[in-house]
Amino acid sequence: MKTSFLKQTLRVLTITALLAAAASAACAEVKLNSLFSDGAVLQQGVAVPVWGTARDGERVTVKFQRQTLSTTAKDGRWLVKLKPLKAGGPYTLSVAGEDNTVIVSNVLVGEVWVGSGQSNMAFQLSRAANAEAAIAGATDPQLRLFTVPRNATDNPLSDAPGAWVESSPETAAQFSAVAWFFGRDLRRALKVPVGLINSSVGGTPAEAWTSRAALEADPDLKQILERYAESVRTHDPAAAAARHNRARAQHKAAVARAKAAGERAPQAPRAPRDPRQYQGRPCALYNGMIAPLQPYAIAGVIWYQGEANAGRAEEYRGLFPAMIQDWRRTWGQGAFPFLFVQIAPHERMTPEIREAQLLSWQKVRRSGMAVITDIGNETDIHPTKKEPVGARLALAARAIAYGEKITYSGPVYKAMKVEDTRAVLSFGHVGGGLVAEGGELKGFTIAGADGNFVPAAAVIEADKVVVSSPSVAKPAAVRYGWANTPDVNLFNREGLPATPFRTDVKSAGANNGH
Repeated sequence: MKTSFLKQTLRVLTITALLAAAASAACAEVKLNSLFSDGAVLQQGVAVPVWGTARDGERVTVKFQRQTLSTTAKDGRWLVKLKPLKAGGPYTLSVAGEDNTVIVSNVLVGEVWVGSGQSNMAFQLSRAANAEAAIAGATDPQLRLFTVPRNATDNPLSDAPGAWVESSPETAAQFSAVAWFFGRDLRRALKVPVGLINSSVGGTPAEAWTSRAALEADPDLKQILERYAESVRTHDPAAAAARHNRARAQHKAAVARAKAAGERAPQAPRAPRDPRQYQGRPCALYNGMIAPLQPYAIAGVIWYQGEANAGRAEEYRGLFPAMIQDWRRTWGQGAFPFLFVQIAPHERMTPEIREAQLLSWQKVRRSGMAVITDIGNETDIHPTKKEPVGARLALAARAIAYGEKITYSGPVYKAMKVEDTRAVLSFGHVGGGLVAEGGELKGFTIAGADGNFVPAAAVIEADKVVVSSPSVAKPAAVRYGWANTPDVNLFNREGLPATPFRTDVKSAGANNGH
């Protein structure tokens, strides 16, 4: 009896020891960050960090093309930097530790771009206006796609599990439409492999994509953290549920009234949420979806966001540039190009949020802005015409990132000169010349010293726009497209629309990158 018990005990102990040894061995294995997986695209022309995990003190050797680099893991992590690479492939990346070797195959070298933001960046190709034709032509083995899993966390993560896939009708259909069109156009222009990393979540504000250190460093932005802390402190689930029930009852009555009047029904009230679980809470998406990508070598970032900050446009003037500089700082790759989309016309998107984006562009070096006043939808925050959005971002990339001498932006207001009763406006980015699409210029208003803006007549004279009104004897300010859904038609001959603007705003400062 005792002998049997001892044998059983020894057997259990032996199995336990073997399992522990196996677990220890597994933990000791050299591993790569998920970005370095089969089908990856590495950035050409810059030092390329390669990193992962290993047993503390373990010697790790990385081989790629003719380069061999070794390092020792410290605190369970290791990193080496490959010397600048030339476009091409496919190649094999080998990482060897003391107990195992990891082989990554079908690796290309080319241009890597991160696409981020909220729902209009997350918007899938399958939902785009011309989806059928785009998807049918999506097969391109040298265009690679990586989707970062959605993850909002309170502490920075070191890895975002995902996989590289080649562009095909199946994979492209589920990928970001804006990013895919951008990548397709870059492939055509540059003739090198392109890798796209989509890290976007709908309905999220810019502060969610910004690190805590960046928010804490700015007294104005620190208020965002303070507001969040206060919302956590005062959150009462029962009271929130009661308010929601009252709002639902009021909404039901409002829907009935709208139906009886033949009007559009109002939006339903959103369900209450615990601020600690909100995916858009400060820093959460930076921690879960941007920090894990760093310091992967990239060419730049494309960004489509701002709708969730539209009610705080003045704050966005500081927040958005701070977020850009934060990414550049934490990526450790210098002032990489940061290209973004100006918010489309929509009934709830104020001109102030577009102005905040314009001022950010003028303030931040090596940034670019794609204007889309011509492809919005008054009642749909998600306009389906994504191909021209990607195309305009690609033009900006070709000019800013790759130095092509091309017109990449529509007209941008520079200065105003008053001549008698006329305001004469000059512009940058006029390209081949200013044009009024579809007839006479529209969308301009003018005011005197009293600040009372009235509709104005506007005509193009050479590369300037002359604005006037019989009711304004001495112009003091001009505005263009200053509405939630502007009806505007100033373009350059390259077919790119002018950004809305007002002359009566303090400048954000010169942008050395333009």
